[in-house]
Amino acid sequence: MSITRHPKRGTIVSADFDKGFKSPEMVKKRLCVVISPPIKARVGLCTVVPLSTTEPNPVMPYHYELAIPFQLPPRWGHKSRWVKGDMVCAVGWHRLDLLMLGKDRTGKRQYQLNTLSSVHLENISNCVLRSLGL
Repeated sequence: MSITRHPKRGTIVSADFDKGFKSPEMVKKRLCVVISPPIKARVGLCTVVPLSTTEPNPVMPYHYELAIPFQLPPRWGHKSRWVKGDMVCAVGWHRLDLLMLGKDRTGKRQYQLNTLSSVHLENISNCVLRSLGL
């Protein structure tokens, strides 16, 4: 189910790049980090940086190995991820999902809502800046 409001900066979400994208663009579901705050003039859009489990070869200044400091749903595993700062993009909320951890005793869905630290976000922001030559 897609999100209906902008996630907090530093939230890890699942992004669906299956529809409307073509290779060499991303063309699968992938974890991403939300790097933009909510912006009134951009309702329905969110800027994200994709994550990958595959180490880049070669590692470039716009890559960053991220050890996620909280639990991910089993589907996504517990490996560290590589920030792909060169693949930053603005996507519609219809492409984004929160990470569902399961259901509580009453059947209510539980989501991973923790955010990355300011140190992680600064490193990710630096990757994006380097990828743009800034």
